[in-house]
Amino acid sequence: MATNIDNEALRQRYNPDGSRLRHDQLELMKMLRVVTDICDANGIQWWLSSGTLLGAARHQGFIPWDDDLDIVLLKRDCKRLERLLHELNHEEYVYHSMRSDADYTNLFGKFRKREGRVESSSRRYNYYKWAGIGFDIFAIEKTNYFAARAATVIYHNLQHPTSYIRWAWLRKPLIRLIEGFSLGIVNPILRLIGLINPRGEYHYVLGTGWARHTFYMKDTLPLTTTRFEGEEWPVPKDMDAYLTNVYGNWRELPSDEQIRKCIHCKEYIKEIYGNDK
Repeated sequence: MATNIDNEALRQRYNPDGSRLRHDQLELMKMLRVVTDICDANGIQWWLSSGTLLGAARHQGFIPWDDDLDIVLLKRDCKRLERLLHELNHEEYVYHSMRSDADYTNLFGKFRKREGRVESSSRRYNYYKWAGIGFDIFAIEKTNYFAARAATVIYHNLQHPTSYIRWAWLRKPLIRLIEGFSLGIVNPILRLIGLINPRGEYHYVLGTGWARHTFYMKDTLPLTTTRFEGEEWPVPKDMDAYLTNVYGNWRELPSDEQIRKCIHCKEYIKEIYGNDK
């Protein structure tokens, strides 16, 4: 998907060779290869998604200012992968999830470096067992927008106050209680509502967030491949359909002001913008 963007100029501006951001992007690629090998060995299908897919289509690699990587699997495949990653005894990487860390509240997992710490504005990072760089592993299920949105609002609003509780003896049991209520009572009801789905929509597993990210199997399967960071990786068969649905005119670059708001790690902001206010 060719664009008229000067990707080399963007690289020099945001993630030149030798920068901390570029170093971390390349580290994420190493981590992705670890997960890819596990998927290939077990016949698990996955594909690039969200900002990573946008980067592949528009920049043939990472969005120059992006410090994240996103992959997606069908729910049944994600459960298999999660089981394998939890069993993985890797000296450098760990699968960060609700199962491996009582303070982790996201309904998607993150494949992380054991060492290091991301400078995040999120209070929860102060409680996490691991806070190194990592990438997101999302599951999708067949449901409608209303169910996806309602589950997100309920779960996130219930969990948000727990990030202010400094006492682990109170915070952790409360987090688990909310998880049990949302996943065991609220989400089953919303899944029934999600059956009203004439367009065959898929969304992230209920409670994950980003409800407007809609997947259609007619645009997704069978998967194809595209270039990302010099290698071929699996992507939906109609990348443009997904990207247009989620981002609108995805070929247009955001302004520098918008870009700065997208960068959450203070270290990257300092590296790119210096001491500018």
